[in-house]
Amino acid sequence: MSDFIAQLREIYPSERLYEDDARITPYVSDGLTVFRAKPAAVVMPVCNDEVVKTLALCHAHDIPFVARGSGTSLSGGSMPIEEGLVISLNQLNQILELDPDNRTARVQPGVINTGISVAAASHGLYFAPDPSSQTVCTIGGNLAFNSGGAHCLKYGMTSNHILGIKVALPDGEVVELGNDSLENTGPDCVGLFVGSEGLMGIALEIQVRLLPKPESYRTILASYDSLETAGDAVATVVASGILPGAMEIMDALAIEAAEAAVSAGYPDDAAALLLVELDGEAAAVEAEFAALTSAIETTGAKEVRAAQDENERMLIWKGRKSAFSAVGRLSPDYIVQDGVVPRSKLGEALKAISELSADAGLRVANVFHAGDGNLHPLILFDAKQPDGLEKAEALAGKILRLCLRLGGSITGEHGVGVEKLKYMPDMFSDTDLEAFRRIRRSIDTKEISNRGKMLPGKEAPALSDLGPHPLEKAGIISRM
Repeated sequence: MSDFIAQLREIYPSERLYEDDARITPYVSDGLTVFRAKPAAVVMPVCNDEVVKTLALCHAHDIPFVARGSGTSLSGGSMPIEEGLVISLNQLNQILELDPDNRTARVQPGVINTGISVAAASHGLYFAPDPSSQTVCTIGGNLAFNSGGAHCLKYGMTSNHILGIKVALPDGEVVELGNDSLENTGPDCVGLFVGSEGLMGIALEIQVRLLPKPESYRTILASYDSLETAGDAVATVVASGILPGAMEIMDALAIEAAEAAVSAGYPDDAAALLLVELDGEAAAVEAEFAALTSAIETTGAKEVRAAQDENERMLIWKGRKSAFSAVGRLSPDYIVQDGVVPRSKLGEALKAISELSADAGLRVANVFHAGDGNLHPLILFDAKQPDGLEKAEALAGKILRLCLRLGGSITGEHGVGVEKLKYMPDMFSDTDLEAFRRIRRSIDTKEISNRGKMLPGKEAPALSDLGPHPLEKAGIISRM
């Protein structure tokens, strides 16, 4: 390790190489602070060449590393590896190229999500993925975990907006995946990399797709006497044939927290709120708005309210986007899950979560992307209680297994990280998991890239059994 650190000092000046406890401490966890590990050092590259040299050095010394952006991961996915290296990408934060004619931008991984839309706004364009942390999270992190957001129902996840990536592989080799076209041919290597949680290297430059800003928005807020009824209302909206830009649900606890934090003007007597937003061309939005209003009026809503102007619309969404952090007002500690269920099972899932919450004696605040069934139950607990965290984790596990029983997934956008490792065998067969490991080891032979995340530990097949390197086929990548 001493030789490794000494060679790091040849690459980085002391102000961009953290070795002391005081400067390393902020990096020992990500947004899921119950998981912590102390790295040997933290480095802050300011150019691609420094990243490449660092990865080559890690490969030569068998030192595991994790790439980190803003550290907003909620699954432990950007938590450091004990005695490994943290490569902080925040200073790689430039928009390298903006092409309004082709509606693309080429950006570095440390660019903040909303920064892309701000830069593109003068051209009437924006970057569609909008996770709740979009004002602080980086595009590199969005790419690693395939982030979604409130508007993923209509516009998809991060993977739907990434055209090409320049990647530094775990041994320091640089490759190009994809290009700036929507019509790529051959194996989808961009799709393989996006959502791989840092197991296949570091994105150096990212070509993103931009969309025209919608001409018009109409946003409806409907309140209900029960969470289950609000969940069932989603199926009614979908059955009407309308495709909203977003559909979100908040329960009473989430409403209480959001109101205390931002005074969004939510009804104070609602057990649940359904937020539905339409966007697009003005004439089409107005026609859909009439149909949406009629559909929601059949769902048993106590109150149906439409935002009257842009300020009211933004306040409604400010409350929703603030819900995660605002729940901290209700409890000293909480953990959040992001299991997925089919839309048709939302009502059943919410009723079951309520029963599990009562059985565990723990409050659960529900905030979720109703349009694609992506649940975000926030489990409130007190870590100072002797079994506080254990009870919360047990409840979280029951909720994830409930999602699987209903035909869903253990994660929609937060990723597996370290938190959900134990549930991977519940979702995937041994054969599936072995295939994942084979792919990972074919790219990262020493398994140093974000080691210990996403894939449960198991002896991987010998490299001699793997066959040709999947990135060596002609036309898939270009080597730099």
